[in-house]
Amino acid sequence: MPKKYTVLLIALFFGFGLLFASCAAVQVKPTAANFKAPKIALEMIDVPQYTGYWVYSKMKPTKGKGGGSSPLPLAVTFNITNPNPYPVFLDGYKFTIAFEEFDMITVKGYETQWIPAGKTNQLRATTMITPGTAVGGLMVGSGFKLKAKGMNAFAALEKWWTTIPDMAFPITIHEGSFIFIANGVSKTLPFKATYPE
Repeated sequence: MPKKYTVLLIALFFGFGLLFASCAAVQVKPTAANFKAPKIALEMIDVPQYTGYWVYSKMKPTKGKGGGSSPLPLAVTFNITNPNPYPVFLDGYKFTIAFEEFDMITVKGYETQWIPAGKTNQLRATTMITPGTAVGGLMVGSGFKLKAKGMNAFAALEKWWTTIPDMAFPITIHEGSFIFIANGVSKTLPFKATYPE
């Protein structure tokens, strides 16, 4: 190999070496001081499968006990933006869903995901509510609030179940708690939002 090509190859390898070394030097290590809180935004709430509204108080099942009510699946989609120059790990979350300020269910999620530096990921959390499980909480935990607003628990449930496909009432996500970790440094962020805005 001619000498000039050898010199050129050595210069190229040296140049690439400097480039990689400088890139490695630019990487920021997560610390408590430089760990910026990720931004959480409520993108949407939707009903992935709708079965209407129904409640059976007496029935003769083949197995088990009688009774039942219409399931209402809900999906809550969040946009999570990582403002840091390094990846951040979402290590679980929880939040409560309220219809017109009446708590329906608390969702606890154990799914995890990495959010790349400067990027936005979506998190879709799903749950299921039934009138049978919701009415107890309404009558016991929120009875005073229902009375103050002149509302009946079963009438409220029917209204919510029959109008939710059109998102005809406000749904609040509150008591939210999202856990983020980067290099052993963790942040627990509160969250609250209402849909539609």
